Amino acid sequence: MEHLIGVDMGGWLDRGVTLVVAVAFAALVQRVVVRLMHRLLDASNLPSASIFINIVRALIWALALLSVMQPVFGVDPAGFVAALGVVSLAISLGMQDTISNIIGGISLMVSKSVQPGDRITVGQVTGEVTDVTWRSTTVRVRGGAQEVIPNSVLSNTSVLHVTGWTVGCCGVPVAVVPGADLDAVAQECCAVAAQELADLLDPDFATDVVFTAFTAYGTQGEIRLHVRDNVAFSTAQDRLVRALSGRAWLASAL
Repeated sequence: MEHLIGVDMGGWLDRGVTLVVAVAFAALVQRVVVRLMHRLLDASNLPSASIFINIVRALIWALALLSVMQPVFGVDPAGFVAALGVVSLAISLGMQDTISNIIGGISLMVSKSVQPGDRITVGQVTGEVTDVTWRSTTVRVRGGAQEVIPNSVLSNTSVLHVTGWTVGCCGVPVAVVPGADLDAVAQECCAVAAQELADLLDPDFATDVVFTAFTAYGTQGEIRLHVRDNVAFSTAQDRLVRALSGRAWLASAL
């Protein structure tokens, strides 16, 4: 019957059995490896760790496919891999930015150099990290705006981790007339700030005044305010300047 219909039933049966065995073995290996990886990654608290498991799954099934290409489909796996390499090269050239961002994201997640909750400064951007994905990192800047930074940029740029004291500190420069009582001026500035900016200031940090130089107009100083995360620096600075305007100890210019 096999010769009458031109089909080698024995050969197809062998190929079918080989394919079933390869699939069953790959499924078993995947199950064992995935369980082990779940335990390791859960213990590491790695963000978005499922991507690593998916990558391993893909590798297991790719190896299983290569192992049955010759005996089941009659395709030379070496030639298939070479052709796949050419296609992958062409795709990678067209997706350089995406691939760079993904590699940068993997690096950030593995090293944990930047994590949600961190306060960082990158270039001109300062704020709190709210999310780290495979392609980008989201930073909430003062005032609530969200800045999305590609991971490739973040990986190649110096990242400064800042403290709560630094991230909320804004200064109001002042010039005090010669002969004024600097201690009294500092106390008055702090008292006015506490009264006029009570809803803007961060209660965890105290307002202070530092005097840094002598000028032709008097003593130069700075009132250092610490405002809440959702408050723009300019809002606090404007309100304090208006409250202090016209004080007898203010010099005419800096």
